[in-house]
Amino acid sequence: MLLNVHSYFSLRYGTISVDDLTKLLVAKGHHTAVLTDINNSSAVFPFIQKCRECGLNGLVGMEYRNGDKLLYIGIARNEIGFGELNEHMTTGNRAKKPLPEIAPFFNHVFVIYPYKARTVKELRENEFIGIKPSDIPKIVREPKGNFEKYVILWPVTVKNPKDFVLHQQLRAVDHNLIFSRLSPEMLARPDEVIPTIDRLLDTYQNFPEIIRSTEKLLTSCSFSFDFTIVRNKKYFTGNKYDDKLLLEKLAKSGMVRRYGKNNKEAKARVEKELRIIDDLNFGAYFLITHDIIRYAVSRDFHHVGRGSGANSIVAFCLGITDVCPIELDLYFERFLNPKRATPPDFDIDFSWKDRDEIYDYIFTRYQTKHTALMGAMSTFKDRSIIRELGKVYGLPKSEIDELIKNPNSVYNSQEAVQLIKSLYGLVADFPNQRTIHACGVLISEDPITNYTALDFPPKGLPTAQFDMYVAEDIKFEKFDILSQRGLGHIKDCVQLIEENQGQKVDITNPRRFFEDPKIKEQIRSANTIGCFYIESPAMRQLITKLNCDNYLTLVAASSVIRPGVASSGMMKAFIERHRNPETTVYLHPVMEEQLRETYGVMVYQEDVIKVGHHFGGLDLADADVLRRMMSGKSRSAAHLKEIEGRYFENCKRFGYPDETAKEVWRQMESFAGYSFSKAHSASFAVESFQSLYLKTYFPIEFMVSVLNNYGGFYDRRTYINEARKAGAIIHLPCVNKSYMTTTLYGKDIYLGFDYILDLEQNTIVKLLRERAESGSYKDLKDFILRTGISQTQMAILIRAGAFQFTGKVKTTMQWESLYICKELENVALPSQLFEPEINIPELPQFGYEQVEHLYDEIRLLGFPVSGSWFDLLKTDFRGQILARDMPEHVGKVVRMVGEFVTYKPVRTKQREWMMFGNYFDINGDFFDTVHFPNSMVNYKFQGQGAYLIEGKVTIDYGCPSITVSRCAKIQVKPDPRILTEHIK
Repeated sequence: MLLNVHSYFSLRYGTISVDDLTKLLVAKGHHTAVLTDINNSSAVFPFIQKCRECGLNGLVGMEYRNGDKLLYIGIARNEIGFGELNEHMTTGNRAKKPLPEIAPFFNHVFVIYPYKARTVKELRENEFIGIKPSDIPKIVREPKGNFEKYVILWPVTVKNPKDFVLHQQLRAVDHNLIFSRLSPEMLARPDEVIPTIDRLLDTYQNFPEIIRSTEKLLTSCSFSFDFTIVRNKKYFTGNKYDDKLLLEKLAKSGMVRRYGKNNKEAKARVEKELRIIDDLNFGAYFLITHDIIRYAVSRDFHHVGRGSGANSIVAFCLGITDVCPIELDLYFERFLNPKRATPPDFDIDFSWKDRDEIYDYIFTRYQTKHTALMGAMSTFKDRSIIRELGKVYGLPKSEIDELIKNPNSVYNSQEAVQLIKSLYGLVADFPNQRTIHACGVLISEDPITNYTALDFPPKGLPTAQFDMYVAEDIKFEKFDILSQRGLGHIKDCVQLIEENQGQKVDITNPRRFFEDPKIKEQIRSANTIGCFYIESPAMRQLITKLNCDNYLTLVAASSVIRPGVASSGMMKAFIERHRNPETTVYLHPVMEEQLRETYGVMVYQEDVIKVGHHFGGLDLADADVLRRMMSGKSRSAAHLKEIEGRYFENCKRFGYPDETAKEVWRQMESFAGYSFSKAHSASFAVESFQSLYLKTYFPIEFMVSVLNNYGGFYDRRTYINEARKAGAIIHLPCVNKSYMTTTLYGKDIYLGFDYILDLEQNTIVKLLRERAESGSYKDLKDFILRTGISQTQMAILIRAGAFQFTGKVKTTMQWESLYICKELENVALPSQLFEPEINIPELPQFGYEQVEHLYDEIRLLGFPVSGSWFDLLKTDFRGQILARDMPEHVGKVVRMVGEFVTYKPVRTKQREWMMFGNYFDINGDFFDTVHFPNSMVNYKFQGQGAYLIEGKVTIDYGCPSITVSRCAKIQVKPDPRILTEHIK
């Protein structure tokens, strides 16, 4: 008989999890309760599932508020009513206006107003007034006729008095107030706990009419949602038969394109998949994905289809993926099997520049009312808890920072520390804010508001209020529309090649790149900076160690690099066995049978599933749970424990040695959360080859494209170094040659204005518009007269080198700009009939050293462009050896000088810090360093610059590095314009 129950999905208000809520309802003797979270329906389906497990009659509704003001509560009479409640909230969210204080007319919803909000005479047939325990003294003398329109309103918000303190803190966080500034209207009442059913009835025992009205309302409601029905759009064409015919036609024509007319294996596999797709009613899912790809192709948007979908030959034939499942012997059951009850998962990557247009197409093509972005829920975690609670108790930011960094410091306020610690565990993992899933899109058969109210975040696209786990529970399968910069590199490079060289490049058939000898050499030499997924120091080292020069090895490398393989010790085993296959030792004959391709090493998710099934005797359903555990989708630790027990029971029954069974399980377990499916790795490798092709044959255009997509693993300086090594001439931003982003003229690269720190957007727009309308600028005076740009912005442009074309010294230009801007203070610019007379006095001959230019570039662009850090060093020493000489000095202690590129700190098993460093030498060639804990303690990393590095050259499977004994940042020449001796 509880009509107004809040879970902790009443964000920053309720304190009770769905699990705890249902347990408490049972414990207190209730058989019916209505979940009415504030302005959202996020928890409805988890609540209903838990209620059914507990034998409760769970009903659903929503509490509508404007800020802290309770307007009314809606209770759904049925599923249609639930849709009406969601639609009402969606309308308010879409309009971004306060909700109306009077509820709209609902057909399948009961509305409850708080006492005194409306009179009985004003109520519609479906509307009632809720009487809280505190309202009882106020209604004693009212006519009994009113009581038929009164219902019990006992709000539930907290579990107990201690929880009420947590509620207060959540309200303070929500209002961004310190605890003492909260006012009563911001809070629930302390007694908003679940009463026993006896206590509830005793409280209202003098008002049997109200009890009867409440019971009548509740018996008129039901929520019989069917969790077994798939909610996705059922048909693409309008009916199943036409979907089947269309999918067959598209798949078979694609098969001829991919395999020719006489490939029996491809034909058999296509027909098998089509049968299963039709039997399981997944045709629309494939056709919708194909339709999205078709639109992308029509707009010349490059894409990569990856994930488990690449196991499907139908997906390959439809052009959704570029991975041949026959060639790679991909595990089809990983993607789709007759037991699967929900559609398979397609992940489609687009350029970050194109994804918004893809979204627009999907939402227009499949109707806004049936389409939404997937929601997500951010939670209070770790530092955010301490930060939010610290603010609640008025701690200044410096003290909160200290509390986070050094929780045991004697300088912390001990009272605050104890208070925050006492509440830390209570709020950990509480829902905090609704947000958007990184890539998921839902396309439903029925209006999406049948299942959820919709939020409208800044981009304006409707977003479901539930997350991917709830979507899965109610049989929604999302379409993952992802973005990545690697595809932007490829697309922009193809366009730039045509603009710069007049050559049209086709990268749509990447298989021809697999056997290209120049590309093979490019991989073998690990010359992969800028190439998707294979440019990081760790990946380039792995490529070197594997002597990788082919597609299949690169597929394996894409998965071997993952932490799951590395942490299990199997990366090292894989490298050893790949280089010397004869050393391979299999744990068991089943392992040899299933993992011969990967030398007995579990590299892919499919490998673990096969081993779990064929070695451990698990059925495919349990093997799929293992797969879901590995991808972070498993939420049942108990179920996983059951599977583990079953695995070891089977191993014992099969007669395996205990140690063998334990080692196989350890290897499987180590993959949790990290491993790739083989199809996923193969999709990445295809994109890597496309990038490699462009870098091999069009390196300058490729690097410009990387720069204009804002890089990848490294900073811009590293990609500029790569472009310079490829023969490009690098120019500073220029008012006559540059645009917002980097521009290429032949081999001349002009950096974009977006490099210049503190340069205002308005300045860039002005200079570009004027240049487009009236041509290039003749000189400094012409520029100022035509643009009217301020002296402050002029100073930035001059120091950044944007007027190098004038041939004048920067100091001279600074003085000239001062005089010109001063003279023009009272002149309307830029529109004028006659150029004003400006007298610039004769200036002395100024000088400007290279070191001054480099310091200007460091301060305004973030790094030196017309030189390098080597040009700033006080010493002429550039190291005893260069990067290319390292293999000749293995085992020797050497001293090298390197410009810092990047580093990766890691913890040892003893929890000490060590570091892997990456530098390039005076020639721009990379070398790697290893800093063990003793070196890290004595020789601290000091940020950007050049370092003198001393250590022993080692080589690991053909990959050289220096094990550092000493390391120090080299002093640089001072900026002659300031008095400091050196910069740090």
